[in-house]
Amino acid sequence: MNIQNFSLSEKLVSASYVRQGLQARRGHEQLVRVLLQQGKCPEEGWSESTVELFLNELAVMDSNNFLGNCGVGEREGRVASGLVARRHYRLIHGIGRSGDIAAVQPKAAGSSLLNKITNSVVLDVLKFTGVRSVSSCFVVPMATGMSLTLCFLTLRHRRPGARFILWPRIDQKSCFKSMLTAGFEPVVIENVLEGDELRTNLEEVERKIEELGAENFLCVHSTTSCFAPRVPDRLEELAVLCAKHDIPHIVNNAYGMQSSKCMHLIQQGARVGRIDAFVQSLDKNFMVPVGGAIIAGFDENFIKEISKMYPGRASASPSLDVLITLLTLGANGYKKLLAERKELYGHLAQELSALAERHGERLLHTPHNPISLAMSLNHLQTHGTAAVTQLGSMLFTRQVSGARVVPLGVEQTVSGHTFRGFMSHADAYPCPYLNAASAIGITRDDITLCIKRLDKCLKSLSKEAHSRLGHLEKS
Repeated sequence: MNIQNFSLSEKLVSASYVRQGLQARRGHEQLVRVLLQQGKCPEEGWSESTVELFLNELAVMDSNNFLGNCGVGEREGRVASGLVARRHYRLIHGIGRSGDIAAVQPKAAGSSLLNKITNSVVLDVLKFTGVRSVSSCFVVPMATGMSLTLCFLTLRHRRPGARFILWPRIDQKSCFKSMLTAGFEPVVIENVLEGDELRTNLEEVERKIEELGAENFLCVHSTTSCFAPRVPDRLEELAVLCAKHDIPHIVNNAYGMQSSKCMHLIQQGARVGRIDAFVQSLDKNFMVPVGGAIIAGFDENFIKEISKMYPGRASASPSLDVLITLLTLGANGYKKLLAERKELYGHLAQELSALAERHGERLLHTPHNPISLAMSLNHLQTHGTAAVTQLGSMLFTRQVSGARVVPLGVEQTVSGHTFRGFMSHADAYPCPYLNAASAIGITRDDITLCIKRLDKCLKSLSKEAHSRLGHLEKS
């Protein structure tokens, strides 16, 4: 409806009613205007009707939705199912062109605009969550592991003679495989134990650089968000080493956007040293379906290089999902979720500590990990590794998802490399443990139910163990 159509409507409906409708329409349009002018996440969230109006306006700008369109090419945005078309708001052409995921499509002005706006809004969110000096970013329709691979493949063109990636150990398969998929050999740096925490071994990092030669390293691949008792890498010190030896630095910030501490580490690392790019997951940080990530950095030209490395067009679904989410939440809504997560981290730590004490265990002291917690399972270990792993099975069957039980002595071979003590980020961590995390979207009820069910499981296993012991004594 434009001004002319509203004027014509006055012939059919009272002019005062039409003017009221026009004012309502202008309210929606004003929100869109501010978004296009500023390119920032709106302070207050939009209503679903405003979001849908905006998406429908974008969709009619794509050629597949032109009323008189006659398509004779191989890709014309045709969709067989109306349900599929509605699921995507008829934004069918995807994003980018064959040579650049950030390029504008002549046949899809609406989808191209969606892509540009999403990247701009996400950049604003990166800034207000703590990385103030980030200069560029883009949403890529791949999860974190493949997005890291894309970064490594881009660096290959800058450092064609490099063979190695220096990687402080984190026991997560996709991180390791992201380097192998790009064709590089990971140089694994074992963590050092400081109290209960596993921290970056800076001396070993420097020793390996000296031993193998800085020119032979593609980059340092560091990590922020991780399972306790591992804690975020010493990013500032690593960034200084990278600047000193002229080695690129890629940071895996998978679910670190929800932590002000992780974001501060990235900001500080870029300030005092070198960070070339940092990668974060969409689903873990924005509560959208799996399948997207944000690649961001401090050199706009390098981020453009990465986007141009992506072959072909790409799905617009991750961009659409995160834009809808951020427009609905608004900056204040997202900040509120971050504040609630941080508050519930303290509550989870308190409840887990009290539970551990009741069962003769303890909450491991990992103050440098702002998201994940770990509780020792020493008493279960006295009954064997099977008792420790059984706890994980019991929790899963009782619908406690995300809790992670880590026994001692597990060996795992990943693409030819054998990790001792796999899942614990160390060859021989002193005790088995259970992980729980306070991630964005967690509720107080989630924590209450988890603690209640974990308590029952531990009591059941303890009773079972004592019963077996009694039978053995009798026999």
